[in-house]
Amino acid sequence: MKTPVSSLFTAAAAGALLVTSLSAAAEGRINLAYVEWDSEVASTKVVRVVLEEAGYDVRTTSVSAAAMWQAVASGDQDAMVAAWLPTTHASYLEQTEDRIVDLGPNLDGTRIGLVVPDYVGIDSIEELNEHADRFNGRIIGIDPGAGIMSTTEQAIEEYGLTDLRLMDGSDATMTAALRDAIRNEEWVIVTGWTPHWKEGRWDLKYLDDPNGVYGGDEQIHTIVRQGLEEDHPTAYQILDNFYWEAEQMAELMVMNAEGGDPYDNARQWVEENRDLVEKWLP
Repeated sequence: MKTPVSSLFTAAAAGALLVTSLSAAAEGRINLAYVEWDSEVASTKVVRVVLEEAGYDVRTTSVSAAAMWQAVASGDQDAMVAAWLPTTHASYLEQTEDRIVDLGPNLDGTRIGLVVPDYVGIDSIEELNEHADRFNGRIIGIDPGAGIMSTTEQAIEEYGLTDLRLMDGSDATMTAALRDAIRNEEWVIVTGWTPHWKEGRWDLKYLDDPNGVYGGDEQIHTIVRQGLEEDHPTAYQILDNFYWEAEQMAELMVMNAEGGDPYDNARQWVEENRDLVEKWLP
């Protein structure tokens, strides 16, 4: 009699959970800070799962971008895999670089800027003022501590966007505003970044940035506190080895967008991508 594949997967997952539970805290506790961006929720949960499998008791804490950098720099948090460099988090790096360790990129090819639906009839930030009424005088933003928000404030000043106001919010409120506008084929402009699940859901475009306020392609870096390598060498090595492609992150972000707990989705993603995960282990 053949056993259904789903039953085999369930049994394997239960076994992995039991092993993880038995070994939890054997290596000590690791504290991870992150911001509530879909990309950073995905990466942080994946790293949590891998560290737990290595025997660590992992705690994750959602904070603002500024607080995330300061927490790692002060040693209150051990690490983050959510540092957008060289542009978005440049000011935070400048404030903390003598108190943190930069392990380099864990993902290449990121980007930030102002994003509109593809049907919007302009292509450059320079055109925004003359069409401000079509956007109800608003740029829909995310949490006020995010680097993309301060960069957008610079863009408003640089381009003289006097008829537009940047609205604070969150990733969720931004995507909700985008969804509602697209349903009605209304003009809307949001602070956007790549990778993000919205790019797979709707036809969107970045507005040209001739003055280069938003910079070019970016990377997401892993940042750890000083002394982590000595205190937890295995965790340090896993964090140092952690690297994936934007397409791989997008797979997990889509899973999260479609429902389910992000931690459970991360466990499933790790199980389905063992060849890659093995490369992160010491």
